[in-house]
Amino acid sequence: MNDAAFTAYPAIDVRDGRVVRLLQGDYARETRYADDPFAVAMRYADAGARWLHLVDLDAARAGGYTLAPLLRRIADDGRLRVQTGGGVRDEAAIVDLFDAGASRVVVGSLAVREPARVEDWLRRHGAERITIALDTRQDETGVWQLPIHGWTERAPLDLDACLSFYRDAGAKHLLCTDIARDGMMLGPNLDLYRRVIARGDGFALQASGGVRDVADVIAARDAGCAGAVLGKAMLEGRLTVEEALAC
Repeated sequence: MNDAAFTAYPAIDVRDGRVVRLLQGDYARETRYADDPFAVAMRYADAGARWLHLVDLDAARAGGYTLAPLLRRIADDGRLRVQTGGGVRDEAAIVDLFDAGASRVVVGSLAVREPARVEDWLRRHGAERITIALDTRQDETGVWQLPIHGWTERAPLDLDACLSFYRDAGAKHLLCTDIARDGMMLGPNLDLYRRVIARGDGFALQASGGVRDVADVIAARDAGCAGAVLGKAMLEGRLTVEEALAC
């Protein structure tokens, strides 16, 4: 792939107004990092970041996006394009996020539960403005499943079926997380990403989960990913914005 196309996405997950990280999506295993998400976003912008991945963890659990004021402040600053989601349940929520300044809206659980609705949104709003987020876990038979409802239930579609659907629906941006790696600092699942890319569906694939350092960013790039979402490693100073951009 063209190295120039690779995008680093510093990530801010917000719960109760604070920057946090969860281990494998478990709300009971939370680490708090900062009380001011805007200040963290501006620190990333000052360091040269061009994109921000912003997640509303409260909304992801209960619905109803709560970060619109924060999103507007970041968008008004003008230096960061924001990819954001959490609790997107209907088209009105997508429109509200665009109005608040989002460059892209992330659709996760609904993309698995109600793909036909999301296909309509892709057609209405454009593939460039929606990121399909698929959280996956390999079962005992080796099939990559798509757990939903807090990763407690198996979805009707597995990963391959979902990828085929969104390829045909014209989706462009795909964020894929190996649940087993999320927040665990074990390195990204490069075999999974190579497998997804080898299908030839043409997605701009964002690696998510497990990135520890600049070597992992380079490995994700070299595996063919179009970008990487960088959360815990960046919050803990194991990876800087400057190092990620240099990739």
